[in-house]
Amino acid sequence: MPDTIVTPNPWQALRQFTAARIALGHTGVSQPTSAQLDFQLAHARARDAVHLALDTQALRTDIEAVWPGIGPCVQLHSAAANRNVYLQRPDLGRRLDDDSRAALAALRPSAPAMPPYDVAFVVADGLSSLAVAQNAAPFLQVVRARLLQEQWLVAPPAIVLQGRVAVGDEVGELLGANMVVVLIGERPGLSSPDSMGLYVTWAPRVGLTDERRNCISNVRPAGLRYDEAAGRLHYLLAEARRRGLTGVELKDETSGSVELAGEEKRNFLL
Repeated sequence: MPDTIVTPNPWQALRQFTAARIALGHTGVSQPTSAQLDFQLAHARARDAVHLALDTQALRTDIEAVWPGIGPCVQLHSAAANRNVYLQRPDLGRRLDDDSRAALAALRPSAPAMPPYDVAFVVADGLSSLAVAQNAAPFLQVVRARLLQEQWLVAPPAIVLQGRVAVGDEVGELLGANMVVVLIGERPGLSSPDSMGLYVTWAPRVGLTDERRNCISNVRPAGLRYDEAAGRLHYLLAEARRRGLTGVELKDETSGSVELAGEEKRNFLL
């Protein structure tokens, strides 16, 4: 009498290399009960990540703790009034509401001799508030160590509720920043409800499209680690400032100096 009624898959050994649902085995013509329950749990976590409200006060405290002196975080809101509107009207998630635009006007350097900000960091909940709640502050702590060595002029960070990637363009434009980096919760996967994406845009302004941005994806401890992501971001920021551009004309060429997990070296963005 066998210990289990599950028929193992001959590829089961490969599961140690991936969180993907491969080689689950079967019971008759069906999935094993444990695999089916795991799937339902992952799906529930993904749905929770989409609808979980971002605790902005906690995030603000975390960011200001890991980056002393960056200035108080400014809390903003997109033109999407609530989560339901945000999910149904992507266009509203790309623009700020009136109160947020007024709040940013006070932060823009006004003295003629004061240079514009080199970079503005924008944290938006996107489709997973869980992702930015867990990853934004510790990632910025690693980035801070790199930028401080080069005396970058960094704008006070902004936290945007119900925000999509393009909302960073309006934030950067109103702040008069040369560049904007948007940290945003990515669409949850069934094994990754906590993935954070980074989007870098030179000369941000309302109306830009995605070919003007560079993206670094899957930033989290179980994905692209903070130090690796910070290295790639630092490279893109430095090259964007030197060449005055981002997007399709700026390639990530850090593959020769950054090791990815598992000792394999490859270009993440290609």
